[in-house]
Amino acid sequence: MKKLLLADIKMLLRSKQTLFWSLMFPLMFTFIFGSFFGKGNNSVGTVALINESNTELAKSFDKAARDSGIFTIKDDINVEEAKKLIGKDQLSGAIVIPKGFGEQKPDAPKNIKVVYDPAGQAGRTLIGFTNQFLTAANLEIQQAKPIFSVEEEKTNTKQFGYFDFILMGLIGMALMNSSIQGMSIAMSKYREDKILKRLTTTPLKVWHFIAAEVTSRLLVNVIQVTLILLVGFYMFDAHINGSIFLIYVLALLGALLFQSIGFVIAGLSKTTNAAEGMSTAIAIPMMFLSGVFFPIDQLPKWLYSIVQYLPLAPLLRTMRSVALEDASPFANPSNLILVIVWVVAALIIAAYKFRLADE
Repeated sequence: MKKLLLADIKMLLRSKQTLFWSLMFPLMFTFIFGSFFGKGNNSVGTVALINESNTELAKSFDKAARDSGIFTIKDDINVEEAKKLIGKDQLSGAIVIPKGFGEQKPDAPKNIKVVYDPAGQAGRTLIGFTNQFLTAANLEIQQAKPIFSVEEEKTNTKQFGYFDFILMGLIGMALMNSSIQGMSIAMSKYREDKILKRLTTTPLKVWHFIAAEVTSRLLVNVIQVTLILLVGFYMFDAHINGSIFLIYVLALLGALLFQSIGFVIAGLSKTTNAAEGMSTAIAIPMMFLSGVFFPIDQLPKWLYSIVQYLPLAPLLRTMRSVALEDASPFANPSNLILVIVWVVAALIIAAYKFRLADE
């Protein structure tokens, strides 16, 4: 079995294109999301701040906008230029403080103008920030104290942001894509080339062959997880609050789950092309509906009630609770049980459908 494992590893290394994309595809997403959301970046984009007033109120707003971290401020621009850049999607919006705003005169301007494209995502943030500042300013000028306010109670004191949420999703996506597609296509190819049939005429035990295949691909999965964590942690300041060891254990459990699904697909597919198409048809929807990029509880209730049971969804919930909240994987045992149920179900179906040779 050791020799067979070494042979499988050599075959994976020789398939440079497959290995390259297995590692680079998730890393590419890590770089993209890290560039937008890494290092604590919560900016909604670049905003033109056109301050034509010299009052204390205008200066306070200017400082608050710059210090908020919500926007990247551009101030060497006029209104017309800002509108043109917004139309070209080169600016998220513009905030215009008119001349005389904040002066204690009856005819002084009372409004700050927010210019934005309603098709973009920054408009609500710009208006919300401006309204919040002006509401506080109105209360201060009127020397009034707010009657109602928000009381915060955090259920978790650990520090993490959107990129940290995405990072665990990218690990799950990498495991799913490489394991489902890699295993299903490889097994279908072996069967199409009659390699599996020839194995039945040799003294080699079938389980040795399968174990070697699974183990060699698990090694690739370990490399995938390691690279994603290293890039996320060292390049984009990701927060890993929980046990790295447990993250790897859960990742390998997920890899076994998706490899089992790969065997199911290989058992159902008559050709390599069919396996490739079926694995893509399963992996792509699961990538978007299992919470890789956004919390699935934002989905319509009827859809959430279905997708929460997809194989990737409980795996990601468990990995995030361990990595971000430093929780035990048994803190919410239903997620771990659901993953194990999927593994067992996939293995049973694979044992029933997968054959080394065509009938």
